[in-house]
Amino acid sequence: MLAKTRYSEVASYLTKDGCEIRELMHPEKHGNCNQSIAEATIGPGQKTALHCHRLTEEIYHFIQGSGIMTLAGQCLEVSAGDTVGIAPGTPHCVENTGRGPLKILCACSPPYSHDDTLLV
Repeated sequence: MLAKTRYSEVASYLTKDGCEIRELMHPEKHGNCNQSIAEATIGPGQKTALHCHRLTEEIYHFIQGSGIMTLAGQCLEVSAGDTVGIAPGTPHCVENTGRGPLKILCACSPPYSHDDTLLV
């Protein structure tokens, strides 16, 4: 198992919901087994698509910026320092309402998978 990654060496990509993701540690690339952690970036005025995950439980920890998170039909104001738990099957999305990037650390168990992401 690769126990360390360097941020500058991890390329970002777009997920099904339209978010820029940088997988900081993921089993498919790093050899760990049961979870993944990624940094998500949402630009000013952007919003991810409403989606859910059949199997994956997520924890979002907001590290920069501010926005509105829709979670099971409820709108929550979020900003740096907030943490939100997302149960499997729960529809959710995030909108950046700030002037700069909205950055989120996303922990997923089981690890993030495009196949487990359902657009709602």
